[in-house]
Amino acid sequence: MLTGTACLIAFISGCSGREGRTSVDSSAVVVGLDSLQSLHDITVDAREWADSIMATMTVEEMAGQLIMPSLFSDDSAANLRMLREYAVDCHVGGVVLLKGTVEAADTIAETLRGMLGVPPFIAIDAEWGLAMRLYSTPEFPRNGRISPSADENAMFDYGFELAHECRQAGVNMVLGPVLDVLPEGNGRSGIGTRSFGSDPERVAALGVAYAKGLESGGVISVAKHFPGHGSADADSHRRLPAVRKTRGELEATDLLPFRAYIDNGMSALMTGHLYVPALEEEEIPVTVSEKILTEFVRDSLGFQGLVLTDAINMAGAGGYSAADAIVAGADLVLSPADTKEELRRLTQAVMEGHLPMQTLRDRVRRVLFHKYMAARDGGGSGKVENTSETERIIKLLR
Repeated sequence: MLTGTACLIAFISGCSGREGRTSVDSSAVVVGLDSLQSLHDITVDAREWADSIMATMTVEEMAGQLIMPSLFSDDSAANLRMLREYAVDCHVGGVVLLKGTVEAADTIAETLRGMLGVPPFIAIDAEWGLAMRLYSTPEFPRNGRISPSADENAMFDYGFELAHECRQAGVNMVLGPVLDVLPEGNGRSGIGTRSFGSDPERVAALGVAYAKGLESGGVISVAKHFPGHGSADADSHRRLPAVRKTRGELEATDLLPFRAYIDNGMSALMTGHLYVPALEEEEIPVTVSEKILTEFVRDSLGFQGLVLTDAINMAGAGGYSAADAIVAGADLVLSPADTKEELRRLTQAVMEGHLPMQTLRDRVRRVLFHKYMAARDGGGSGKVENTSETERIIKLLR
């Protein structure tokens, strides 16, 4: 099974995601899960490209690759000036799109591509479709309201269709699936209908199928919120919550969907700002725990994909910096409160030896590798509309 992105775009030729389906977008060549004969050559090319690009970068430019600020999907002059600052002054690795329009999202994506020497990640939350963030786009059911009869084929089709819509909006990364498992019975959870439910096997099956659909359609999936936010005792937007399960309980519930996602070769994990004493005794967020991100995720679980933080400006990560997360094992830090300041701190951490140069290079190499593997040719149309396929999938899910 493919480690990293399950779909390669633009650099290789191929066809369809599911059997009998044609390429969903004439601007990109999609290789499905059954068409990966050239994988070895492509990964070699990707590593060589990553190394060649990195050899031309300054420390500040490399550090910038690891930061993705948030930006409203607004093509006003003021917003585009801010985008230029992110690109020219901070050399960001991409952006996370917030509320706005499809047309503006596509404009931001194309503008950023034109400003940067390296293709950017354009990420978005789309937990019930692009409608979560972009106006006048198809709205799919929330995960917790998906029909009990919906199967993995329906979820694959959902992810595949959403990938098509994302590309029309210039998006190449979806911050999903949500793999958080709800407590059984009437246990409280701040995740609510964002989750597929309290059955970890079902959460795994539906979430992984959806991720496969996204990646077969040329969009990176990001499973969240590792190692599981479903049983957290608070909202990480407001403070650092705790998940007080034993290691055995975590393995049987919260970790099961993430293990399935990793075992199926998907691309990226997002950390939750959670205190999980069964995995880390010190009362710190997972986001800055080397014991969890490096020793557990990399060494124990064997995950080789991207590790993203949840928005670092959330209260659950209060007092910690992008540098802290990168040192611990993260590859990309999302939504800092002050992008320039976080870049300065990250660069300073390298200069002072707190973040070894080799560690910085390892993180940047992984980011560039996945950018190559998920590269897409051309821009979106700036239009996302309901189609007969959209309606068919929504009916399957309800």
